[in-house]
Amino acid sequence: MKMENDVMRASLASAEAAQNNHTPELKMSARDVRVFYGESEALHGVDLDIYANEVLAFIGPSGCGKSTFLRCLNRMNDTIDGCRVTGRIELDGEDIYDRRLDVVLLRARVGMVFQKPNPFPKSIYENIAYGPRLHGLAESRAELDEIVQRSLTRAGLWDEVKDRLDQPGTGLSGGQQQRLCIARAIAVSPEVILMDEPCSALDPIATAKVEQLITELSESYTIVIVTHNMQQAARISKRTAFFHLGNLVEVDETTKIFTTPSDSRTEDYITGRFG
Repeated sequence: MKMENDVMRASLASAEAAQNNHTPELKMSARDVRVFYGESEALHGVDLDIYANEVLAFIGPSGCGKSTFLRCLNRMNDTIDGCRVTGRIELDGEDIYDRRLDVVLLRARVGMVFQKPNPFPKSIYENIAYGPRLHGLAESRAELDEIVQRSLTRAGLWDEVKDRLDQPGTGLSGGQQQRLCIARAIAVSPEVILMDEPCSALDPIATAKVEQLITELSESYTIVIVTHNMQQAARISKRTAFFHLGNLVEVDETTKIFTTPSDSRTEDYITGRFG
């Protein structure tokens, strides 16, 4: 038994060392990002790197800027009147705020899942098929069928809906609708998926399914999630970023953020002194 334990410890140590020696691939980067609503500055000089195939969680009290920053990553703030973003955000080294960049194509590469499930008022099939059809990703009905099935399967929804694809997506349960929205996002083969409190409107069972799905999808996609649930961040994220009053206070390995944070504000928030 002692030998087995020693072998297990050695194996874990070797795996941890290999992970520590692995240099992660940079997927997105933000430098001195500021967001203004009119003359009011809501986000103050955020610098952050986002790595490929990681789950990065944003935590912080309501109104701290975490969702505002998330929306900068695929230019969703462009849709808000009076909102202005400065600084630089890159995706694979390309400035996503370059005026020559096609925002529609950007949002295909950086998909988004919102807090409240928002399926289109269309059939389950058409919810998934809409994006690939729009972007010309399928040359035939057979290819489109394959994309729909693959996306629903990856979202853990295929077996539940395969016999009613022609029925409205809005007729699904809340948890199923959210997984439908995730399937819709991955149908256009994004590289990054942004999730803005995707489980806040779901019950514990549906939340567990979505969390499991996020973990599985991180093998193929970079995922950035805003969550008000610190236990959720601890369960699913590799790194966690703490925002407070429009500032990125710190970002580090999730275990370190929750056990030995560098900033007293992070510790105060995690231990419930405010929030």
